[in-house]
Amino acid sequence: MPTFVYMTRCDGCGQCVDICPSDIMHIDKTLRRAYNLEPNMCWECYSCVKACPHHAIDVRGYADFAPLGHSVRVHRDEEKGTIAWRIKFRNGKKDMDLLAPITTKPWGSGHYDLSKEAAPGKDMIDSQNLFNEPKYIRMDEGGIHTLESNGLEIKEGVYY
Repeated sequence: MPTFVYMTRCDGCGQCVDICPSDIMHIDKTLRRAYNLEPNMCWECYSCVKACPHHAIDVRGYADFAPLGHSVRVHRDEEKGTIAWRIKFRNGKKDMDLLAPITTKPWGSGHYDLSKEAAPGKDMIDSQNLFNEPKYIRMDEGGIHTLESNGLEIKEGVYY
């Protein structure tokens, strides 16, 4: 679901440009408004949608998610810790609200305190792995883990 900008709501603050990981959100130099330079290259992370303080960015939903002619709005409520998605169908009579908790954590409160880790050596720098990746996904303990190595077994399609 690529993003698009409502030019009448955008004030050109640039928060969407700063947060876009694929660098496709830009500010038009003459209109001073944001726009999606390459919608087909959108990563669909919706960071720009969530970051926009004016709710000027929406997404185009896929047909299996919402039918043709719909609109999808998002509202991030930091105080309540929720993200609400509202789908308005093209007949204007039916709405669908989807509410989800914000699962991100404040900066610096991650699971791992990397400041206590030793600096990466040359072998790790030259590796294609991320910093301490094998350690944190438990690959340094003897290879790929299986159900059996974790003491799990399958019973009637469910892992126990």
